[in-house]
Amino acid sequence: MKRLGISVYPNHTDINEIVKYIHLAGRYGFKRIFTCLISVADKNTEEVIGEFKTMLSAAKEENMEVIADLDPTIFKNLGASIHDLKLFKDIGLGGIRLDLSFSGLEEAIMSFNEYGLKIELNMSNGTKYVDNILSYKANPNNLYGCHNFYPHKYTGLSLQHFMKCSKQFKELGLNTAAFVNSPSAKYGPWPVSEGLCTLEMHRDLPIDVQAKHFLATGLIDDIIIANSFASEEELKVLSELNKEKLIFKVEFNESATELERKIVLEEIHYNRGDVSEYMLRSTQSRVKYKDESFPAVNTPEIKRGDILIDSDLYTRYAGELQIALKDMKNAGKTNVVGKIVDEEIFLLDYIEPWGSFGFELNKA
Repeated sequence: MKRLGISVYPNHTDINEIVKYIHLAGRYGFKRIFTCLISVADKNTEEVIGEFKTMLSAAKEENMEVIADLDPTIFKNLGASIHDLKLFKDIGLGGIRLDLSFSGLEEAIMSFNEYGLKIELNMSNGTKYVDNILSYKANPNNLYGCHNFYPHKYTGLSLQHFMKCSKQFKELGLNTAAFVNSPSAKYGPWPVSEGLCTLEMHRDLPIDVQAKHFLATGLIDDIIIANSFASEEELKVLSELNKEKLIFKVEFNESATELERKIVLEEIHYNRGDVSEYMLRSTQSRVKYKDESFPAVNTPEIKRGDILIDSDLYTRYAGELQIALKDMKNAGKTNVVGKIVDEEIFLLDYIEPWGSFGFELNKA
């Protein structure tokens, strides 16, 4: 199950604005909310609980699961314990995220709480933390994993570390989550905010490209906007993403014919199983349109990310669609009909043998 989520921070914004934002996200199909109890630790307990109940009532109306970030000190401040999580249930939470860990036994005990609250674990440290918890015979049905986010530029996770940590949780069958940055949003849980994301490479990317990347890895179930408030347009863009296959944004060259554009945008594409290191190959169009003509009209040198359709000069290959994975020489037989937008070219690395993909016209 792949879900979209938002984040809200009652200590930074008016509760009425948060409620409106929750309902807006709910209209676009968002099903998760991340919030933070750590950053309100210095506020009056009754005031905190009152704000959270108002916020979580709105979330319940939208059928959204709400998980709050906390650490061991919050238990004491709010009068809860690892043996009694009733307070969190009474507030309306669906789970608690442990930013700092206990010893492993405590997490295992909490995973059997009578309220069915999810115990969400920090995925970003790369230790054997989750294995330790499971060694205490924890209830895996109530365990989630969720990465950190990073408000300070250049402090986000490297791709290599992210992949390692995510695989560890995913291979255990646990629900996983990670954060994307909204360029239009202003608020996070802390005063520093230079964007808010899990992966450092995402910090300056469009929000939909960040989400596409997480989906393409196959390692993240829930994608949460880390900062608030994201614009309605950003919520809409994420809600319209194809969560099952990678759809590349494409820009056509003026030379592209109506038939070539149709092949790119309307046909079903999947990479051949006998893969090439130079190109992705979608071959069904050459079969379907074998009686059509594909004159060689635009055959410049080929760059990574170019969308190619072989011309009649390639005889039996005429009409085959390809995406260049490397820069290549053009023998004058292949039409360059367009290109994938620059910020999405790196996603080509995630199309595996037999992997499906598609295209949409870049409207930017």
